[in-house]
Amino acid sequence: MTPGRLRGALAGHPISLLDVDALRRGYLGSPGALREAAVLVPVYFHADGAPHVLMTRRRNDLRLHPGQISWPGGRIDPCDADSRAAALREAHEEIGLDPGHVEVVGRLSEALAVLSGFRLTPWVGLVPYPYTYVAQPAEVAGLVELSVAALLAPGAHRIEKAEAFGMVHEVHTFEVAGEQVWGASARILHELLTVWRTA
Repeated sequence: MTPGRLRGALAGHPISLLDVDALRRGYLGSPGALREAAVLVPVYFHADGAPHVLMTRRRNDLRLHPGQISWPGGRIDPCDADSRAAALREAHEEIGLDPGHVEVVGRLSEALAVLSGFRLTPWVGLVPYPYTYVAQPAEVAGLVELSVAALLAPGAHRIEKAEAFGMVHEVHTFEVAGEQVWGASARILHELLTVWRTA
């Protein structure tokens, strides 16, 4: 799994968009309830060529998704040119990643954060290694480095069904080295690994 293979995989990858009208009718109830957000999926390679992804651990006292492992990202603001710009801005604010040091190589399918009603647009970026990150203490409790090899190991990933707000959802979970990634972040991670591995 190389940078070139990732670039090629994402260049030809068809993305799926959420059915916003169906979500608003059947789940969220009001047109204003669905909120737009973007995340960055940082991918990098150690000196031996081993691929990794970088995620954040959210603070336990946050109102939304406390303590969860997630991608750097957040709400798309009016000042953002598009979702890509929002993802880069948020990554800079949350972990000190300079947008000029990110090679954006493509995007993944939209994902719904069920409990908070965020519609997420994920952008994949190749980032340098090593790099001096600076976690934003108001939101980020720490950084989480996950090995792609460990994420692909048998038993690391599972999918379960769960009902929320009258709809049945697939809940993805990864468990690696005592860390658990689940929900929308895990769904994005699963798509990344599937597209990259099968390219």
